[in-house]
Amino acid sequence: MLTVAVLVVVLGWHAKGGTPDPSALGAGRHMSRTTAVINSAILVFREGLETILVLAAVMASFLGSNKAYRRPVAVGGGVALLATIGTWFVAVWLIGQLGGRGLDLQAATGLPAIIVLLVVMNWFFHRVYWTGWISHHHKRRRSLLASSGDANLRRTLLGLGLLGFTSIYREGFEIVVFLQNLRVTFGSSVVLEGVLLGCLFTTAVGVLTFGLHQRLPYRRLLIITGAMLVVVLFVMVGEEVQEMQLAGWIGTTPIGIHIPGWAGQWFSLFGNVETIAAQLLAVTIVLGSYFAAEHLRVRRPRRRGEQPARIADAPPQQTIAIAAE
Repeated sequence: MLTVAVLVVVLGWHAKGGTPDPSALGAGRHMSRTTAVINSAILVFREGLETILVLAAVMASFLGSNKAYRRPVAVGGGVALLATIGTWFVAVWLIGQLGGRGLDLQAATGLPAIIVLLVVMNWFFHRVYWTGWISHHHKRRRSLLASSGDANLRRTLLGLGLLGFTSIYREGFEIVVFLQNLRVTFGSSVVLEGVLLGCLFTTAVGVLTFGLHQRLPYRRLLIITGAMLVVVLFVMVGEEVQEMQLAGWIGTTPIGIHIPGWAGQWFSLFGNVETIAAQLLAVTIVLGSYFAAEHLRVRRPRRRGEQPARIADAPPQQTIAIAAE
């Protein structure tokens, strides 16, 4: 995974439109370089962690005589990584066709990333994700194994390959979308540093999960990285609104209060109504959806036989047993 991530960024860097014009990099650049690296790393690690949990749910029962079924899942995952590289090339090419540089492009590439991040950060969506997306993979795996006779062997192997593909490509696609604005604004070398850092943490969790079969505090990791993503969202929204202002898309209304330069460098916090209001709205949407989901969960009576959502806390060997039916 680490090697592929390096290939994605390095190859994209040398692709058409991959390296922003150095003279244009400073035009709408207010976030610090270190902040951009950290944001890239957090985004990659969060998506990588979710990929590991989905794969754990798919492959947890592939033990003993079923161990051979891990191969098609791994092959599908490898194809998904190659597809992610292809998606990166396509994204770089499309952005190059749009003119390649400038404040308009920076503002345009930031909008899809923020929209996707808002969807990912929505707590109710994550409840649907853990009880729906993982459960869907679990049910699909069980259905394929139930029909794994000699006549259906090819269909079973193809289906397991598709499971591996969808488990990884979904997260890879989101990463490509997230990183385009940072690539356009800061250059591929900065994004590469963040991707490498995020992949190092993801690889470590993957080795512990699949290689050493260690029980990790997955739920705690999700909560910690979720809190980090709230900060990333706050910074990205502030930077995006500032780029839209510099591009002339929206106006600027000063608040009359001096905000130190380091606040803009690290948190994209600027002294105008539009950026602060957008940042507060984004955080309110995320936290509000969380409390709304918790309120509904407390009030909703548990159905007979319903199991609590413990997927994120379970080791790989038990994930399949407690996945939502």
